[in-house]
Amino acid sequence: MNKNYYAILMAGGVGSRFWPVSTEAFPKQFHDMLGTGDTLIQKTFQRLSHLIPKENIFILTNERYNDLVFEQLPGITQRQVLLEPAMRNTAPCILYASLKIQKENPDAIMIVAPSDHWIEDETTFSKNVQQAFDYCSTNDALMTLGIQPTFPNTGYGYIEFDKASGQSIKPVNQFREKPDYETAKQFIAQGNFLWNAGIFMWSVKSVVEAFKNNQPKLYMLFEAGISAYNTNLEDAFIKENYPNAENISVDYAIMEKSNNVYVIAAEFDWNDLGTWGSLYDKLDKDRSGNAVVNAKTLTEEASGNMIRSKKDKIVVVDGLQDYIIVDKEDVLLIYPKAKEQDIKKVLQKVKDKFGKHHG
Repeated sequence: MNKNYYAILMAGGVGSRFWPVSTEAFPKQFHDMLGTGDTLIQKTFQRLSHLIPKENIFILTNERYNDLVFEQLPGITQRQVLLEPAMRNTAPCILYASLKIQKENPDAIMIVAPSDHWIEDETTFSKNVQQAFDYCSTNDALMTLGIQPTFPNTGYGYIEFDKASGQSIKPVNQFREKPDYETAKQFIAQGNFLWNAGIFMWSVKSVVEAFKNNQPKLYMLFEAGISAYNTNLEDAFIKENYPNAENISVDYAIMEKSNNVYVIAAEFDWNDLGTWGSLYDKLDKDRSGNAVVNAKTLTEEASGNMIRSKKDKIVVVDGLQDYIIVDKEDVLLIYPKAKEQDIKKVLQKVKDKFGKHHG
């Protein structure tokens, strides 16, 4: 294990499109969404630990999830858990973690990875990350892993890379916002566009430099705490200063503004598990194409459904096609799969009508 290798595991999101299983009090990364016996954060931690010393994997999360993190990753120490006292998108927390790691080890090379993605082929994942780490250890580079698009998805941002490059590590021309369907079709036809998976690799030196050059105000805010980081003064500094950080994504803050950005097209299958539909795609189906987690099902004239209940509950479904059916203690959701992007809005309506505690 290379002691200069570090990881930042992003585990602060709420995953509201997976309501009613994912809630603000207990978000999706802490659930076993696929019924495998491991939660998503446990799976991600294990995957990263093939390449990165366990003690160098830092968890970035909201302070309200501190107990959940320790419950699910029992081997870690408080040093590894960085708590955000406010929700502020990805740039502030990545800068904070980077400065903290740089103070501990100025030679650190690191990966930033979401905690809720599904990657089965862990060997190939490690191979691609190793490739990026090797490059970042000798070049000033901000790197990302792009995913080969399988259809014109309008739910992801895209990375346009230099078509002329024959190397596996390709210069990025530009990042493109989530497109409409026609634009997404054009991207795929051009052949030099990848889905942006939000997985980044860089040396701590390169990323800190990128923030310094592109986000001087944000950089100064966190740089002022360097003497406090990794000491018992850190918590007080973060509690006081973190809420003053701009709400800005790392893509927008540094990736789109830098000219030393490179991408590797991932060679592994990837699923961002962003919605019930993407979970449905990932799961094994019965003969009628129903995907089932935990439930014991009796189905008639029912196909294409995503069914989830508590363990061994009997669920009978007759005459429903392409529905999401999720049964949780105090909520039952029966909702068309085609409208899954609207679950966020439904959750808001439920909170307005029945009170906050249902979300």
